[in-house]
Amino acid sequence: MVDVLALVEARLRTALGEPDARAAVTFLGTDRVEVLRFQGDGIVRYATLGMSAHPMTDPTAMVADPVKGPRAELVLSVRAGLADTDKVLRPLAVLAASPQVEGVVVAPGASLDVGEPLWPGAPFSSVLVAEPGGLVEDLELDEPLDPVRFLPLLPMTPNEAAWKRVHGAQALQERWLNHGTDLRDPARASVPLA
Repeated sequence: MVDVLALVEARLRTALGEPDARAAVTFLGTDRVEVLRFQGDGIVRYATLGMSAHPMTDPTAMVADPVKGPRAELVLSVRAGLADTDKVLRPLAVLAASPQVEGVVVAPGASLDVGEPLWPGAPFSSVLVAEPGGLVEDLELDEPLDPVRFLPLLPMTPNEAAWKRVHGAQALQERWLNHGTDLRDPARASVPLA
């Protein structure tokens, strides 16, 4: 069996450089999830490592397929030095463990909520899962394994998350784009929603 996590880490290093820090979190009944930190050009990127070890399974499936199914890791990018964003490690690990713990399939357009600020003083407790392929290319695995997708996370304020539930992910992303919202600003205010 191929070592998926070794390939994932190699892909992250190729795309983002050498990590300057890593932390591991283990939740009861789950595999260990690591969060790697990459810094450069005034941006800090946090990437999970461990979520893709197993395919995500549709919660309505009678039996979990140990081979087939979507695989993903999460990537969060924020501007460096504006907030204590290193405290996001545990919330990110919680989100990365959610497919194992809650049986959810994390996909673009989904909202993920940790129920508390992503880091101390953060105006965000949830994230929007964006489309992969920009920052880190999908990692193709040998058949019959699905590729690993690197899903960017876009922090949402509570008002944005509520608005997204009504209007959808595409509408929220268009609103951010139309207002020139800096989605990497760890202290940004909510986009105007009226």
